[in-house]
Amino acid sequence: MSSFSMAPVTSVVKKLLIINVVIWVVVQIILDRAFGFHQWRYLILTPELVIEKFYVWQLFTYQFFHAISPFHLLFNMLMLYFFGSELERRWGSKFFSFYYLMSGAGAAIIYCIGVGIYAAVTGFRPVLMTPVLGASGALFGLLLAYGIIFADREIYFMGFFPLKAKYFVMLAGAMDLMSLMGTGFAGGEVAYLAHLGGIASGFIILRGHVQYKNYQAKSKLKRKSSNLRLVVDNDKAEKDNNPKYWN
Repeated sequence: MSSFSMAPVTSVVKKLLIINVVIWVVVQIILDRAFGFHQWRYLILTPELVIEKFYVWQLFTYQFFHAISPFHLLFNMLMLYFFGSELERRWGSKFFSFYYLMSGAGAAIIYCIGVGIYAAVTGFRPVLMTPVLGASGALFGLLLAYGIIFADREIYFMGFFPLKAKYFVMLAGAMDLMSLMGTGFAGGEVAYLAHLGGIASGFIILRGHVQYKNYQAKSKLKRKSSNLRLVVDNDKAEKDNNPKYWN
């Protein structure tokens, strides 16, 4: 049984860490607090603006902003480092970048759909105007991938209790689901639906990637089969009644 280990930081993970920290320090702390620059708030996820005004860029940009409390940023960046570095090394930078951003965007889409339906059914529109920010959706996508690829790795839950990665993912998802059911869409300060959306988006992306790779392999095999040629040495065949084949 292998255990969770500290992995050297990889290229894309390092860039993501730097970008998130710089945005938090320069934009959210210095420019906002010192100079009153509030325009950055159009870059965080506000379901009403996405649904009614098509601010679709927010599906991606919200991932790089965090709460003013440094603990939100710190916890998310630790998750990015712990799980992201090994996944990037496994997948390569290109697919890792795609998976990370699309898991976050997928989480935002699922969140907007969920709160949109909730607002339409209950008539409670303030939930549409509540902003969401942070990398958690993308990080829960990474957590799912880690639990699938490194299923038997041990992760210490709360720093003390060893769990296999696959069970850690199940526990994290179950806790978020129970928290969502307990607080509802309109309660609490954590967007639990976005976390669950990151898990769902990650699963869809991984399934789609596997099916695409299988399709590529089948197409390659089919093309290779269509190029096979039958060659018969008729003169020799007449002698030994045993034609030879090459491809």
